[in-house]
Amino acid sequence: MLIANDITHRVGKATLLEQVSLQLAPGKFMAVVGANGAGKSTLLRIISGELKPTYGDISYYDLPLSIYTPKMLSKVRATLPQHTTVNFPFTVMQVVEIGRYPHVTTRKENEEIIVQVLEQTGLTDYAERTYQTLSGGEKQRVQMARIMAQLWGQQKEPRFLLLDEPTSSLDLAQQQMLLQQAANLKQQNIGVLAILHDLNLALQFADQILFLKKGKTVAYGKTEETVTERVIEETYEHPVRLIRDGDHRIVVPGKIGASPYISDAPTTTWCRSCPALQPNKILKSNPTFSQLNSMPYGKFNDN
Repeated sequence: MLIANDITHRVGKATLLEQVSLQLAPGKFMAVVGANGAGKSTLLRIISGELKPTYGDISYYDLPLSIYTPKMLSKVRATLPQHTTVNFPFTVMQVVEIGRYPHVTTRKENEEIIVQVLEQTGLTDYAERTYQTLSGGEKQRVQMARIMAQLWGQQKEPRFLLLDEPTSSLDLAQQQMLLQQAANLKQQNIGVLAILHDLNLALQFADQILFLKKGKTVAYGKTEETVTERVIEETYEHPVRLIRDGDHRIVVPGKIGASPYISDAPTTTWCRSCPALQPNKILKSNPTFSQLNSMPYGKFNDN
């Protein structure tokens, strides 16, 4: 179990975090969400051991973080920061291999793990590419593979993956791919803590969620129970609607100073409004392309 207890952090007179607590078990996925400047990255840096809090305690497996040496900690948790710089002309395989440095394993074992991780992350064809020649999104995928290699193979040991805005430089498909890879690690007794800006990704992947606002906890608990319109609006100070589409819920932001249109009628298709779509009305026929593009907010049935 990863436990953060009453974490408070101050820099000068500014309080970046105030009495924030959480518990993350291996095999669970937790999202930390909130507006810019809410203290999300500061919390992750404290949990990872990079930053010491002003007050409060972090523990892994009931042992305080302070007793872990860097090498011990690197076997317990792996961290993907927002930005990672590689200044040497390493290949993708060499960057991924860095993740194996904390482990006393044979070269053959390391090579087998690296090959497995490259396959899992869809990077096999990139193995001999020079890291600096990759796009920003490709580099992020390689860094994800590196920290996966760091935790790979210890099937019985509980471990933790800490991700700081991992999808910020990725396109829609790559966002899904990376977070699904993280979620798959739950099967290896790995707990995942991810800072996310996209609430819909949090709803899709997270078992638990923590809402932060100005360094304080707004809400914390199971995702299905904790994510409500009231909590989101209080956290972001912006109107939203939660719309259910089958087994999933989707967050739709509204205009500033107004609430977006929402209907209880079942829907299967979403669009950004239509001149013909008025409050309390459902568009029964398929809208034209021009109508879709002109819609400020709304939804329509496709039958």
